Amino acid sequence: MAKVALEDSLNSVADALQRDGHEVVSMNNVADCDCCVISGQDKNVMGMSGIETKASVINAQGLSSDEIVNQVNRAVNNKR
Repeated sequence: MAKVALEDSLNSVADALQRDGHEVVSMNNVADCDCCVISGQDKNVMGMSGIETKASVINAQGLSSDEIVNQVNRAVNNKR
């Protein structure tokens, strides 16, 4: 289905995404991903940001694995 970049702290979600047919890669490969899933725990301390991808970004903070998969599917379907 889609190539999903997953933050390292969310490895437990990788199985659920793969079962749903998604390819899971590390955040080092965001440039060619359809969607990125972040934990929402890291804050931008310096107040600087840069855009590294045009992929949808999903904040997984407080979401279950199923909710994350649903949001990934929704984001991917909206892009097409």
